Amino acid sequence: MLKKIIFSLTAVMALSLVVMAQDAKGAKGDEHVGYIVDKHCSAGDVANHGKGCALSADCMKSGLGFYADGKFTPFDDKSAPLAKTALEKSKKDKGAKFKVTGKVVNGKMAATNIQEAAGE
Repeated sequence: MLKKIIFSLTAVMALSLVVMAQDAKGAKGDEHVGYIVDKHCSAGDVANHGKGCALSADCMKSGLGFYADGKFTPFDDKSAPLAKTALEKSKKDKGAKFKVTGKVVNGKMAATNIQEAAGE
């Protein structure tokens, strides 16, 4: 009887650890690779869009977003500064791809990390 109780408690603890690990991963978000572009220019040739255009005053007013798989998703208010900084740091004027860690919440990308994708 005591062995069954100890086994059951061990199994419950192990399952709890698995669930907690999954929750921690989910809070961080998924990784996506694509382009940072402003909403105004997102309907054009995103792969050849210049970062100077995206960082211009008019385009910044329209808002930065993430373009991947043929879809534009605007960044939320907390993520937009991360996107701007990533664009500014990029050595490529056109065609830079970025790895965005985050998830879409209420139609906006909530990013926790944005880095230029290596080898892109």
